[in-house]
Amino acid sequence: MEARAGRRNAFPSPVGQKGMRAEILIELKRARCSARELAERLSLSLNAVRHHLKELEADGLVEYEREQRGVGAPAHAYHLTLRGEHLFPRRYEETLLHLLDRVVEREGREAAIEMLETRYRELAARLRPELEGAAESERARIVTQALVDEGYMAEWRGSRGDGQLTEHNCAIHSVAERFPEVCAAEARFFEETLGATVERRAHILGGCTACEYVVRFARDASHPAAGDAPVGLAVRGARDGRTTPRDAHAGTRQIAPAGDRDGDDHSDYGAGDAQADGWQPSALTGETR
Repeated sequence: MEARAGRRNAFPSPVGQKGMRAEILIELKRARCSARELAERLSLSLNAVRHHLKELEADGLVEYEREQRGVGAPAHAYHLTLRGEHLFPRRYEETLLHLLDRVVEREGREAAIEMLETRYRELAARLRPELEGAAESERARIVTQALVDEGYMAEWRGSRGDGQLTEHNCAIHSVAERFPEVCAAEARFFEETLGATVERRAHILGGCTACEYVVRFARDASHPAAGDAPVGLAVRGARDGRTTPRDAHAGTRQIAPAGDRDGDDHSDYGAGDAQADGWQPSALTGETR
């Protein structure tokens, strides 16, 4: 048991998790495991492990696949979801800042800014085939999912003719503090991909707990109006300018996590999911830091 504890302690703790939830996530970071294997490794009862796995799955942090392991019925092999992976510390920002500093030294600040802006242009180009001819709600879903994949905890709430895009976390916060021009590049990215005018109403760099963008779609025949239902997906932005903090959590509805297997299209990401990522609703009161 001591050797196993030593191996677990060698891994960084998942953000916002503690106790046996954290221990299970660490074990699943090492390798896929069945509930029985986890119980043996952690010296827990099988029922206790299954209880924790059920909660982690409901939070969208773990999922399972059926695997045939020798004779008998297939086993449920659990592994981390993308959101579960994001709970573990990464040093991407530090590495990126180091590279940008080297670019500034050799080619000047404008070259570093151009490199950051190029990333948004490339992302827009990658999304273009999906966005072409898509309705407003579908464009919002595609762009929000792209933010999820980039490490932002974002959600979209739309109505007819407009909507609000909120980023509850900044994947490149340190970079944006050093190069706030990247925030303007993000706003241009939203305007291009959504085909709409975009106005920032709240800004993490300005002391807000989230970045909020008011989106107003242009009315034309090729892009029918979106419905009133909120559409959003998980997950994580900092922009230029300074704004007055607003309540980024207003009107958010809690939706079943994407990890559910009930056959529904869980295209929304709500406060319940965000709490699983270590984000607390009390952090979205709009108070300045």
